Amino acid sequence: MSEHRRRSSTPDGEDPSGHQADDGRPYAYGSPPEGAPSYAAGGGRPSGGRPTGQQPRLTRAEMRRQQANRSGGGNARRGAAAPGAPPVGRNGKPAKKRFIDYPRFGKTGFRRWIPSWKLQLSVFLLFFGAGVGAVGIAYAMTPIPDVNKVVESQNNIYYWADGSEMTRQGDTNRQVVQLGDISKDLQDAAISTENASFWDDSGIDPKGIARAVYNMATGGETQGGSTITQQYVKNAYLSQDQTLSRKVRELFITLKVNQEEGKPAILTGYLNTSWFGRGATGAQAAAQAYYGVNAKDLNLCQSALLAGLLKGAALYDPATSPANHERAVKRWNEVLDRMVTTGAITKEKRAGCATFPEPITKKPPASMNGQVSYMVELANKYVMSKDKTITEAALAKGGYQIHTTFQKDKVDALKKAVDDFQADTLKPDKRKEDTFVQIGAASVLPNDGAIVAIYGGPGVELGHHTNNADTLGIPVGSTFKPFVLAAAMQYGVQTETGNDGKPKRINADSRYLADDKSEIHKPDGSPVIGDDGKPYHQKNSGKAMPGYVSLREAMRNSYNVPFVQLGQDVGTKVVGTLAEQMGLRHDSLADSSTTTFPLGTSTPSAIRMASAYSVFAARGQQTDPYSVSKVVREGVELKAFAKPTPKPVLEEAVADNVTDVLTTVAKSGTGEKTNALGRPIAGKTGTTDKGLSAWWVGYTPSLVTSVGMWREEPGKPGLISLDGTAGKDEVHGGDFPTDVFVRYMKIIMNGQPKEPFPKPAEIGEQVDSSGAPATASASASATATTPVPDPTTIAPPTPTLSPSAPATPTATPSATESCLIPAFCPSGSPSPTRTKPTKPSGSASASPSPDPAANTTP
Repeated sequence: MSEHRRRSSTPDGEDPSGHQADDGRPYAYGSPPEGAPSYAAGGGRPSGGRPTGQQPRLTRAEMRRQQANRSGGGNARRGAAAPGAPPVGRNGKPAKKRFIDYPRFGKTGFRRWIPSWKLQLSVFLLFFGAGVGAVGIAYAMTPIPDVNKVVESQNNIYYWADGSEMTRQGDTNRQVVQLGDISKDLQDAAISTENASFWDDSGIDPKGIARAVYNMATGGETQGGSTITQQYVKNAYLSQDQTLSRKVRELFITLKVNQEEGKPAILTGYLNTSWFGRGATGAQAAAQAYYGVNAKDLNLCQSALLAGLLKGAALYDPATSPANHERAVKRWNEVLDRMVTTGAITKEKRAGCATFPEPITKKPPASMNGQVSYMVELANKYVMSKDKTITEAALAKGGYQIHTTFQKDKVDALKKAVDDFQADTLKPDKRKEDTFVQIGAASVLPNDGAIVAIYGGPGVELGHHTNNADTLGIPVGSTFKPFVLAAAMQYGVQTETGNDGKPKRINADSRYLADDKSEIHKPDGSPVIGDDGKPYHQKNSGKAMPGYVSLREAMRNSYNVPFVQLGQDVGTKVVGTLAEQMGLRHDSLADSSTTTFPLGTSTPSAIRMASAYSVFAARGQQTDPYSVSKVVREGVELKAFAKPTPKPVLEEAVADNVTDVLTTVAKSGTGEKTNALGRPIAGKTGTTDKGLSAWWVGYTPSLVTSVGMWREEPGKPGLISLDGTAGKDEVHGGDFPTDVFVRYMKIIMNGQPKEPFPKPAEIGEQVDSSGAPATASASASATATTPVPDPTTIAPPTPTLSPSAPATPTATPSATESCLIPAFCPSGSPSPTRTKPTKPSGSASASPSPDPAANTTP
């Protein structure tokens, strides 16, 4: 075809079809002739084929444009690559492939940032290999330490509050013996209970290790190694610190020890480095401490007890306390049963251990005689409770400098007061009632919480191992009544409501019936039903019939009836909650739903009673008691022993008003023996049914001291009545406990200035109990035996009105003088126009919840 025929016939050389000839000019007709190369739209270039007469050779520019068209269309820019195409270099040739294709080429959106499976596998293999290499290097570079240097123990040093040294505890009893010198029964018992697969395992428990590492990394509860090999490594080669780095070292050393030492050597090391309590490290020392025999001479029954101690000697030494004895017996049976399960012994041999093998009496070192052992025990318990990484085994290894809060002069004075009282009063060689008398006492600083003195007993050297100052189980009696009064002043009584609709807060002038065997009523006026299904009547300690008296007078003479009724009016659960907030432990409180809960059926320790009363002395501020102010190890002060922070529990006016009432008790009530001190004292006596215990808790603005007294025969749990002690038919808190307090205070307060209590601000209002006449007699009836009445709180005598037997008026009463509960009014009595409601708004039987605005303690 001639060139002439391929030229456009249009003036401008354009083809309406948009097609062009191979020289870039448009065809003269709507389509190229048959056999002519096709052209990409807008590109002006053939899509392929070799050059002919009708298809001239492409220029370089046309070739580049053709390549662009194939890559992404005619509108692609020069050198640009479309998505999904291989990269193009400057010369138009494909670029070299990247070594790491990330972000991924040719992908768009989020897919561009997702690594390919090849890249993911490569990264995993890289890190896995590096981790294996690192572990291998660490394993190779971790040496097995010298066991003799690590096991070597140090002393713990205890200091008085003034910084002077109190005592040193240490010199661990440890004797290394060979495996053949350790009873086979003890070996089997330890393996059966601690690691039954010991002879076959690799020395580690992967699940246990992973669980412990996870817990430590996440701040959870720390856990030790579960296999005997791991425990041996921890005991012999490492510190007791529960840290991730120590756990990793333990793993490496355990693997090495398991490979390089045989199982017999590991078992020997384990039994020679384990802590058994009583200052004994290792089986030989434990055999001597508990049974006075060599380790090779232990029988099966004795071995089972020692193996049980491996779980925690502080909890399973049967001679430490009755609770420990109970746990030890249970653990002993578990060990024997486990030995049967693992095949270590037969059932027939197990049957030979029918009687629990009681250990011999513990022999403390001379440096722990007297009150020192009790103070060290109390300090150690506090240290372990505040820092969970410090265990009894860690303390046994020593190296701690423990600064206590105990003041030597006060500790010596308290001991002297008890010793002098016993020497002057008790004659156990003449009266059997004077035997087994126990005394526990403690002094606490208000607004601080520091325990400055305790009396725990005659001393461990005399066989008394229980710390009487910190023991539970002794009912506190009427020393609990101030908590009831404080609750009524702070939260009010349900029998009347204020303008805000809440229970009305009362003051100490409020009058309550105090007659012996009076019937107790619920806030709605219905009687409280006793266990016999009949209305409950409360007894006093005597047979007084004083009628209606103020709560101040009731506290002064320690009448039971008013406070049992007040407990109903306030709500016994409210009283229990407040007692806890003031520092009494929940596990020491009796069931708060019982009617007699206000009378002190709870059994807190002397330390906790002193701490709770310190809230009154501190004008409403509660501070947790503490016995350790600082702990130092290897020159570093540990952080867990910051001083407790005071927090408000009672309103200042409430605390001051309770203190004001308790000064009346000390001055002219059941605690009048304290007048011998010649200074302001506040406090309360306590006596329980059948004379099972007697208490006095007293205080000045700067010191609170509680003294408890009871009888208990060693080895025979259970309280014995104090009646007959020192020749007295009945023993009350105002007798011997108050005597000890006075002797103690005379020593420590000698020459000290007198401290007055703050004058209380007015609080609440007089809210008499249901049934009280408008003008009540606070003087005793003909049968009453009460001290001289307080003229500031007693009104002129008028006829007494009792809810259970209301008096018939001699004259027509006014509306305010008639009985307040219609159900108890005599027939024919006029219906009174009530000036005070007898029921709170809402449900009358519901106990009120403490007002959050008045109490910020959780």
